[in-house]
Amino acid sequence: MTRLQSSAPRTGQAGFNMLEILFSLLIVTTGLLGLAGTQVVAQRAELESYQRAQAIVLMTDIVDRINTNRKGAICYAVTTDSVAGTKYLGSAGAGKYDISAYSCPAMATNPAAVARTQLDLRFIDQMLLGASETIGGNKVGSMIGARACIGFDTAAQAYTVAVAWQGATSTFSPASWPIANNPALARNCALDLYGTDTQRRVMWTTIMVASLT
Repeated sequence: MTRLQSSAPRTGQAGFNMLEILFSLLIVTTGLLGLAGTQVVAQRAELESYQRAQAIVLMTDIVDRINTNRKGAICYAVTTDSVAGTKYLGSAGAGKYDISAYSCPAMATNPAAVARTQLDLRFIDQMLLGASETIGGNKVGSMIGARACIGFDTAAQAYTVAVAWQGATSTFSPASWPIANNPALARNCALDLYGTDTQRRVMWTTIMVASLT
């Protein structure tokens, strides 16, 4: 006797086919790549924020040192070429100020104030180099390529303190700021020292030192 077998037609799907699996992998991969890109952007923004905060701290410290040592204030003005943005303190370069060859204008007649200025310039230089924090012998307590320009405007009788560093991404060139709103020293501090100038960041302030009698 012949035994007949029959099967009922399938009414549902038993599993995934290869095409569906490939589409699923594509969607997951796209999502992971998007997440990785978001993390990269977030890390760059965090680095920019950290460096800007460090620059504010350093700039404030320089201003405080000038205000504290008023009789030797003119001695802090190491940046004499505001167009080229030199000399500067901090990271090495052709325009770096040589503290070992320190000299002060003749109008500064207080020996103690003059000596205090030289000591302050050394401290400022070391802070810009990141000496306040070290990891494995490396100085990491400052921004990338940190430099500071300190100039004196005889016409306005005002000091300009500018802190420059290298940003993580390209934005715009500080040298393109309107001249009417920013002194040359602020726009040009450490000019052409960070590759493309759109990666140079500059933070600055202007102060006037009272002559007390």
